[in-house]
Amino acid sequence: MKTKSCKAKGRRLQQFIAGEISKLLDIPCGKDTDIESRESSQSGEDVVLHGRAKELFKWSVECKNTETVNFWKSIEQAKSNQKEGTDWILVCKRNREDPVVTIDAKVFFDMLKRLKT
Repeated sequence: MKTKSCKAKGRRLQQFIAGEISKLLDIPCGKDTDIESRESSQSGEDVVLHGRAKELFKWSVECKNTETVNFWKSIEQAKSNQKEGTDWILVCKRNREDPVVTIDAKVFFDMLKRLKT
């Protein structure tokens, strides 16, 4: 696969996740809004949040759209791009499959505890 195609594939996943966050928060997404997909080859989290979106969505998102994922390296990258006051989230997708989300187990069980109370 050509580099250009790989980047486009990754960008589509980032834009999809940004769109889902937008629907969840009822905040517009796109260029120069509070929810943006990061441009390719820029460092940092893959979905950039500003303003109200940043207040409401306490996650730093790392996206991987590839057939094979170096799982632990991807988690390290998600952690290294994690913004202060957020938890990391890793979204992985491969061809003809739905995206899956990975989060820290402690965070997951803390979320379940909060739902229970």
